[in-house]
Amino acid sequence: MVQVIQGKDITLAQLIDEFGLQLADDEHFFSEWQQDLAELSDLEKQSLNEVKAEYLHLSKYPILEPVVKMVVLSPLLRLAGFYQPPFYIASEQEVRISSEDEGTIVRGRIDILVFHPPLWVLVIEAKRADYSLVPAIPQALAYMLADATSAKPVFGFVTNGSEFRFIKLTKQVTPRYALSYTLSLNRGDDLYTVVKVLKHLAGLIRNS
Repeated sequence: MVQVIQGKDITLAQLIDEFGLQLADDEHFFSEWQQDLAELSDLEKQSLNEVKAEYLHLSKYPILEPVVKMVVLSPLLRLAGFYQPPFYIASEQEVRISSEDEGTIVRGRIDILVFHPPLWVLVIEAKRADYSLVPAIPQALAYMLADATSAKPVFGFVTNGSEFRFIKLTKQVTPRYALSYTLSLNRGDDLYTVVKVLKHLAGLIRNS
């Protein structure tokens, strides 16, 4: 009997059991989020300071997912250059993946997909402000596994507006993944780092 799981309900244990997903233990596997990050301009820093101030102001009341996308995620993607060639944006992209024996099917919709035809560049999951990022990680990984292009890595980005994590997935033989540390809008210059990483990922794709 085929088991159908909604992407939002998937767990890491299920991805490991059904799709052979493995956590990479090589510290160099996901170096892209820590190395070769270019400095931001004063204007970019000013824009991010405004994003932070606006989010903190609005967070006095519950912030739902659409507001996270509008207030935080949209300016981050713009500053990183994902609204410019060669990239395109899709919202609510429907995905479906099945295990090798097709005993398990995962269905869902990616909140935001950044792609450079035919490659998927960045799978983004945005949650409401009071949600933990923990359940968003297997959800993003499931959607990343649905990418039919296995030759290049796929990156993921999960956020609830105040916290951010990056994910890298490769699928050459065995699917392997790694996570960045959790970056926080409320901690030092972490928001600057988020945009630096996004810009670095965009540059890697442009030059690949």
